Amino acid sequence: MPQDSRTARPMRADARRNYDRILAAAAEAVAEHGAEASLEEIARRAGVGSATLHRHFPARQRLLEAVFRGKVEALCAAADDLAADPDPGHALVTWLRAVAEHAVSNRGLAASLMRGGQDSDPTLGATCHTMIVDAGESLLTRAKQAKAVRPDISIRDLLTLANAISLAVEQEPDGAAQADRLLTLALTGVRPGNAT
Repeated sequence: MPQDSRTARPMRADARRNYDRILAAAAEAVAEHGAEASLEEIARRAGVGSATLHRHFPARQRLLEAVFRGKVEALCAAADDLAADPDPGHALVTWLRAVAEHAVSNRGLAASLMRGGQDSDPTLGATCHTMIVDAGESLLTRAKQAKAVRPDISIRDLLTLANAISLAVEQEPDGAAQADRLLTLALTGVRPGNAT
């Protein structure tokens, strides 16, 4: 649960609602306009004043980090949910599509966070990367056990593929749809019997 950064105690219900609305608005704005989305526009979309936004996120970098962390946590939760899918190959492909959609919707967010600054969390990138790799590794392990993918495929291979495709189309108006189509095309090569 988010805490009031000034006092390290749980937020009041109204503050929590504002925090959640700001994060949701920021995620939408980043998906539409990239990491340089207007803070004023984010506050307007969230239905809060600029002062409220800055009270929760004193620096743009902290807001971007919270958006990114939230997206990564959602990807990991999706992997956990998909672990129950009776078809491990389907679960892996579904999750990789979510990874590609995540990457397209970031629109420069990861690169902006890598540039960092004095207000940045130096562990964010490594922590989020580890979370994604671990989430994907469990799905890939199940898919390998079911012989739904070739045994020589690594999660890093699949994440590199999904991210490269997403990077190639992230500036396109229908980038998410293009990424999904290209990822589907590429993944036919990871199924057993399709090796060249």
